[in-house]
Parts: sequence; C-alpha cells; structure tokens
Amino acid sequence: MSEYSIGEVTASDSYSRAAVKALLEKEGIRLDANLDYTCAMYDEDMNVIATGSLFLNTLRCMAVSSDHQGEALMNEIVTHLVQKQMERGMMHLFLYTKCDTAKFFATMGFYEIARIEGHLVFMENRRDGFSSYLKQLRSETEAQLAEKGWAFAGWTKEDTDEKTEKKREDKSDEKQDEKTKKIAAVVMNANPFTLGHRHLLETASKDHDLVHVFVVSEDASLFPFRVRKKLVMEGSRDLPNLIYHESGPYIISNATFPSYFQKSGEDVIRGHALLDLNIFGHIAEELGITERFVGEEPRSQVTGIYNEIMHEELPKLGLRCVEIPRLRNREKDEAISASDVRSALKTGDFCILEKLLPKTTLDYVKSEEAESVLAAIRRAQEVIHY
Repeated sequence: MSEYSIGEVTASDSYSRAAVKALLEKEGIRLDANLDYTCAMYDEDMNVIATGSLFLNTLRCMAVSSDHQGEALMNEIVTHLVQKQMERGMMHLFLYTKCDTAKFFATMGFYEIARIEGHLVFMENRRDGFSSYLKQLRSETEAQLAEKGWAFAGWTKEDTDEKTEKKREDKSDEKQDEKTKKIAAVVMNANPFTLGHRHLLETASKDHDLVHVFVVSEDASLFPFRVRKKLVMEGSRDLPNLIYHESGPYIISNATFPSYFQKSGEDVIRGHALLDLNIFGHIAEELGITERFVGEEPRSQVTGIYNEIMHEELPKLGLRCVEIPRLRNREKDEAISASDVRSALKTGDFCILEKLLPKTTLDYVKSEEAESVLAAIRRAQEVIHY
C-alpha cells in the first residue's frame, strides 16, 4: 500500500477535475461522457498521479501517471473503485480496456467476456457470469414455450443440429419432412414502443417459427426499462411466437458505451457494434438463432453505421442480417421514429401520437402512471437521438 491518498473528485472541485482530465489526456485517454463517480490519487504535494471512475456497474477512465509506473498504483485505484461499488450495492462489475492491458485486470479478478482485436476487451468480475446468462436465456425460453403449450425440444441449436445430422444419416426415409426450425431475433430499446417497432416484430413473426425479442435493460432512456419492457410485451402479445428476454448487462446501448480510449466517434460506434455482435454470436449459438432483424435507419447516423457493420459481420458468424424498410407515417411520408414520439410527448401533440403509437402505448402515455415519465421528457433539453 502506497503512502499516497485517494479521494473522491466532486463536481465542485474544479482543480482536481482539470488535473484528472490532463492526466487522462497525457496517457492517451479521454474523459468519458458517462461517469457518476471519479477518484484521484494525490502525492504529498497534492498532484493527481492516478485516477479512476465509475458509471453504473462499470469501471472506467483508469490511468496512472507515466512518472509513477511500476509502483502498483493501478492496483490501489482498482481496489478503491471495487470497494466503492460494493458500498453502492453493485456486486456484478464490468470494465472495458485496451487489448494490451487485459492481462493486468485478469490479475485483479476480472474475466474476459469478449475481445475485439485492435479495439477493446470486455471483462467482468464473475468467472461464470456470461455462461450463466446464456443458461438463463435457455431457461426463459423453456418456461415461455411451456406457457404456450409448446415442447422445448427442437428450439435450440443443439436440437436443430441433431435433426439435420439425423436427416443426413437417414437419407432413405423419403417421408421425413420435418423442417429445421426458423428462429430469428430482434434487439430493441423501444423508447417507447411505436408502430414501427410493432411492424418489425410482425414481419419477423410472419417469416419465422420463433422470434427472440431482447429489450435493452440498461436504464439510460427517458422511458424506464420496466415501462419499455411492459409496452413491448403488451403491444405484441397477440403475436404467438415471440419469446421475451431482458438484455441484461451484456447488450448495452450506444448512449452509454465507453468512448474514453477510442480514437474517434466512428471508432466508438464500430467498437460498440463489433462487441455487441460478438456477444450476440454466442447468444445466437445458444438459442439456435440464424437471423437478426433490424429496421432501416434513414435518419440516425449512429444506427445507420451500426446496421452497415451488422451486414458485414453477421455472415462471418453464420448469421443473416435482415434489414426491413421502416413503417412510414402516411400523412407526412416519413419513417416512424421513437424520436418523433418523444418530441410529440414533449409538446403534448396527441394528434401526432395517435398516428405513431399502438393503442397499448397510447393508453399508457395518457394514463396517470406515465406522468413522471412525461415530466422527465418535458424537462429534457434533447429528446432526438442522432
């Protein structure tokens, strides 16, 4: 343990905040936009010689001055941040780091989930965290199929692979006409659930035997996760072949993906997309998914780039990216967008909302239950995502 002191850098401590930013820049790291706790290590002259930050369940922006390398100060910063997370009740922790520093964090009790060479490594502090999540997805699928009165057998990759192999071996059985199940997936934030989201699910549902719907569970949207998930389920309940999942901590939104060691905005988008698709590849393998449905994105640069990367990368994983035209508002001949919904909610224009929302979402935004959400939207300076 060094004789240096570690303390929180508060919003009002302009000296320390400037020193932290300068240290990060010196070490080739930018101050991330999403931080809810920052600490600094000070030498005897109160110079900032190391720093680290937190955001929700992640560790971020960790750096040690090059003048103090070799003093094991990063160990102390990580230990401090982990202890702070425990005090906040955060037990399952994650971090994103450069590929060449992943080995260090492995010595601090973090385990690799996914690696994107040249970009980043995603790690967690539970050895079996991600494998447990995959098992949970299977259990959820089995339970929801049972509720529908469907047998679980045949709805996973293991089952479909066995059937394919059996057909190859038993070529003489010309009567065998059992088809390999067509299983797709949709990942959505649904902030909130619109007629456009409904159209995407309907399209996937018509063409497939089963559709896994992942609702991004990270609470970084104006509509809280519990509300978004409820509206997705209520707005698509009549589609009989949907299985609903929470994304958990493994699929996050671009809004909170760390940018502090990425060189440019496009690098951030690409790093996030590659990581998401790496994670999704494991999920698809577990659940027998062969296609991922997305809506075309004519208005969001971020989502547009993301969709392009999906078309490039998913085939490498043996998966197909299906991009469907967005449902359009006939009156304005514009693609229906959740951003337009939030804008209309901000101004209270329910005439527009009736053209953009399914009845279930419209009923919710008109209810007393939605008042706190609507108040947050009215207070928000920006409700459109680019």
